[in-house]
Amino acid sequence: MQKWIMSGIVAIACVFAIVLMFTLPGKEQVAEQEKPTMPQVTMDAAAAEATMKAQSCISCHGDQLQGGVGPNLQKIGSQLSAEEIYTIITKGKGGMPSFKDKLKSEEIANVAEWLAAKK
Repeated sequence: MQKWIMSGIVAIACVFAIVLMFTLPGKEQVAEQEKPTMPQVTMDAAAAEATMKAQSCISCHGDQLQGGVGPNLQKIGSQLSAEEIYTIITKGKGGMPSFKDKLKSEEIANVAEWLAAKK
């Protein structure tokens, strides 16, 4: 009798797992849903530098963006687009914290445009 009950529980668990596999969103779909939309801004280099200093970005990325605790950003524009940089600043990545609650989206977009121009 117990063998039949255990077999039934295992069968139900397998069916449930298969249903979840086909109904839950994939990793790519979740990433797209969470991707923030970058607002259009006119780049202001002085404001971007001031934001970097005010938010202590230089403590990790260096006063010349040469890197240190954080990566070197001197030529980040040749590796990442402004939208990709905007997403990283907004959401954070690795040891870098999210700035979505500390900065306005326009300020983040301005910094992203300024960094994307560094090639």
